[in-house]
Amino acid sequence: MRVFGAGARPGESPEHHDRVLTVPNVLTVVRFMGVPLFMWLVLGPREYGWAVLVLGIMGGTDWVDGYVARRFDQTSKLGRVLDPAADRLALMAVALTLVLAGVVQWWYLAAFIVPDIVLGVTSLFYFRSHPDLPVSRIGKLRTALLLVGTPLLVLSKLPIPGAAAYLALAWVLLVLGLVGHWIAGYNYFWAIVRKGRGVRRGRQARGAGGPGEAGL
Repeated sequence: MRVFGAGARPGESPEHHDRVLTVPNVLTVVRFMGVPLFMWLVLGPREYGWAVLVLGIMGGTDWVDGYVARRFDQTSKLGRVLDPAADRLALMAVALTLVLAGVVQWWYLAAFIVPDIVLGVTSLFYFRSHPDLPVSRIGKLRTALLLVGTPLLVLSKLPIPGAAAYLALAWVLLVLGLVGHWIAGYNYFWAIVRKGRGVRRGRQARGAGGPGEAGL
């Protein structure tokens, strides 16, 4: 079974529709709604076991919505933006929660948000909005590593056999995920810059085409 691109039909390129209400988009919203529940479980009653379950469901829906979108031709323009944005915001919120709970240190949150801040500022500078770039393979791998490493880290806080092994494995996955996060951020940064410069050159060329093209 394919982990990345599961559900895609060989030789077919998915068409991004204008539909809003699709099963993948609903799953994305449901996944993001799990964030406040996770935050309450960790910061309130400190029910780490239930928190791990919530993270597992969130990670599972991340794979399922992509599969459904590709397999049943439910890819959408909204989903192309919504899905990675929801993943990123969810991971940020989870990281912040773990910092506040004393599970991880502030450096982990800083290492996670700094590339996103740079990308956000660059996107606003060139596009005043989302740059609408496809998710890269390294970006998908980064997300998968963080989605697996984070539940293992929370699981290691439970008084269960093998907690130390879970902790070690969690940090291996999380560090690899952070490395992938910075590599993906570097690649996205230059992709945004190249696309932004191309758009600007196109606008300048249309503006130089004469009065008849200035308003295009």
